[in-house]
Amino acid sequence: MKVSEMGEFGLIDLLTQKITESGTDRPATDWLITGIGDDTAAWHGDAAIQLATVDTMIQDVHFSLETITWRELGWKSLAINLSDIAAMGGVPQYALIALALPVDTEVEAVTRLYEGITECAQGYNAAIVGGNVSQSPLISITITVFGSAPDNGILRRSAARPDDMIAVTGYPGSAAAGMEMLKRKLEFKPEETKYLRGAFLHPVPRIAEGQTLVKHGVTTAIDTSDGLIADLRHICQASRVSARLDTSLLPVHDAIKKHFRKNALELALSGGEDYELLFTAPAEVIDRLKADIKCPISNIGKITAGRPGKIDLFDAKGNPVNIDKAGWTHF
Repeated sequence: MKVSEMGEFGLIDLLTQKITESGTDRPATDWLITGIGDDTAAWHGDAAIQLATVDTMIQDVHFSLETITWRELGWKSLAINLSDIAAMGGVPQYALIALALPVDTEVEAVTRLYEGITECAQGYNAAIVGGNVSQSPLISITITVFGSAPDNGILRRSAARPDDMIAVTGYPGSAAAGMEMLKRKLEFKPEETKYLRGAFLHPVPRIAEGQTLVKHGVTTAIDTSDGLIADLRHICQASRVSARLDTSLLPVHDAIKKHFRKNALELALSGGEDYELLFTAPAEVIDRLKADIKCPISNIGKITAGRPGKIDLFDAKGNPVNIDKAGWTHF
């Protein structure tokens, strides 16, 4: 059955049922007053800092149905928003979903989409409290997420200081390598394919890690959605500092080194969509974080005094490194 045959209100009823069955219509707290079913969601506020973020996924701009399943699309659509909450050191609470679909979209496809969304919401205790559906020539998914952060501080882009070390979680460039693998229909070993596909289509928001950064006194972070260099530049511009990056310290995954040897460095520096946490802090703080956080954390450089936004790249021998691509931009 196509969504045009089911109709708008039939589709809303179906999606409401899927959300209710998953248990993601209710938050972990009892602050929610009204969720799905009224003109707006309503909840009691609390004394914590409030966070809000919104992102859109548009067919053939941000994703292709030739390389992503509907369930993966659902997961990623919510996960990229949760990553913004993680980058602030916050806790996700509520999500609103605006869905636009072509009239010939199969209802089964939308069901799979919401299975991915609710799976992600369940994993991070986010409640889906409302949204909207409409007709569109292409698929568009816009999700707004609200969250909170403790009063003792949030992570910002503007708090980096000279002599801070620069660190990153995970393996930069993995998502970009996964995208290349899928676009070019490359065939690798099953475990390599699974890792690279997951890095691109099933990103893991670093919610717990972001909160741990705050606990250890870190004040500066960003998620690597645009690419490591582009996002580091965002930090440097906001903090009015420069940076010196040692490319030999970049934690490039073995699958990338093996299959993308010639452009492994470019993928790691400017690939984007990794949704890892890039942050700055004194060296001793980062050492403590490595003992307290399970995912890999790598020191990759140092914040320096200088022209805001300037980033110098060097190899292990101190020789300057140049790259052509600086990261993702929308236009």
